[in-house]
Amino acid sequence: MRNNQFVVVANRLPVDRVDGTWVASPGGLVAALAPVLKANKGCWVGWPGEPGADFEPFDNDGITLHPVKLDSDDFHDFYEGFSNSTLWPLYHDLIVTPIYHRSWWQRYRTVNEKFARAAADVAAEGATVWVQDYQLQLVPGLLREMRPDVTIGFFLHIPFPSPDLFRQLPWRAEVLHGLEGADLIGFQRERDEANFRDLAATFPGAQSQVPERVGTTGAATIPRTGTFPISIDASGFSPADESDIAKVRGSVANPRTLMLGVDRLDYTKGILQRLTAIEELLEEGRLDSIAMIQVATPSRERIASYKKTRAGVEEAVGRINGRYGSLGNPVVHYEHHSVPKSQLRNYYSAADIMLVTPFKDGMNLVAKEYVACHPDGSGALVLSEFAGAAVELDRAHLCNPFDMESVKGAIMGAVDKQGSDEERDAMLAMNAHVLEHDVARWADSFLDALREVKR
Repeated sequence: MRNNQFVVVANRLPVDRVDGTWVASPGGLVAALAPVLKANKGCWVGWPGEPGADFEPFDNDGITLHPVKLDSDDFHDFYEGFSNSTLWPLYHDLIVTPIYHRSWWQRYRTVNEKFARAAADVAAEGATVWVQDYQLQLVPGLLREMRPDVTIGFFLHIPFPSPDLFRQLPWRAEVLHGLEGADLIGFQRERDEANFRDLAATFPGAQSQVPERVGTTGAATIPRTGTFPISIDASGFSPADESDIAKVRGSVANPRTLMLGVDRLDYTKGILQRLTAIEELLEEGRLDSIAMIQVATPSRERIASYKKTRAGVEEAVGRINGRYGSLGNPVVHYEHHSVPKSQLRNYYSAADIMLVTPFKDGMNLVAKEYVACHPDGSGALVLSEFAGAAVELDRAHLCNPFDMESVKGAIMGAVDKQGSDEERDAMLAMNAHVLEHDVARWADSFLDALREVKR
């Protein structure tokens, strides 16, 4: 089985099983890595998405897929538990309180061992293995022990917390040791990279020398670090046809201003805050002839904090529509289900203002998808300064989602400047950046840096 020169290790396989048939999952990561996998006899190691399902390796569209079996206890303790009730809130600045269960940690370690073992089994001699994200932070260290011959990259898609926050984690030394098994660790923002480097420099028992940054000179220290902001496959987000745009706007009563939110229903996304801002602006009489489409894709629905978030969002939707909507003409059009990419493209193209207001986000690709759908400079983006995308899309209407007046001000700035030369120039500049810095360039830049480390 050790015949794959390039191996991707991720929590999920890039396919979903629908009515017994494997269907490619949407997402830029798959689009970016598929050509590399095909060109390098590549293999993708991941969970197939069904607890207890035991599938043999299989090929899909020229890529070998190697399923990792997880049972229902693994799913509960490793995924819902340690990954998303411990690490996720810790890495997102304690928006909710992390839960530190020793049994969850034990399961996290056990599942990471499964993924590391699977990667070790499929990687050829001297292969490159690219491990993805916070669920698998122990894999680099474990794999380094099993297969010292392979080159290991790790990319963290979410923020990395400040050293003071990270030190709360009871198993901080083990996680840091796992990450240090990588030859190159990639982050979304320079701030995240700096947080990790500060931690590595001061953590008791960690390596004595700060990891060398990619591009620096001097004696090599393992691992190196770098900042590689992820992006989208922009070719999939060209403007929709005028007829489709008209259909969307007609379905919400052709308002003067159509606003849009597209998010997983997650407490980090700031959905309730943007709804509250709109409600206050309506109450103050500063908005009229508006409609909002809010797509809130179901996410981690068995976790208590997510249930609470959903309840708060849906209560706000009902309250706003009850106060400011009319029969057959609500203000907020709420969709709590997945929306096909083709329909999202129609929404992006039709919306005058996109609202992206997370409290904390590694990147937020929705902001980039919206900008890609407006190559003519139309539209406007209201964007949280705490989204990774704000570093690149700095000509958006930036706001502090913790400050209601800041969110309201950004929304009104976008409303008041609709159609202005200033707004059009900003959108054109951001569109050009997104088209140039796409997901393929992201993957190439990381893998080029990893090859440089190997040399």
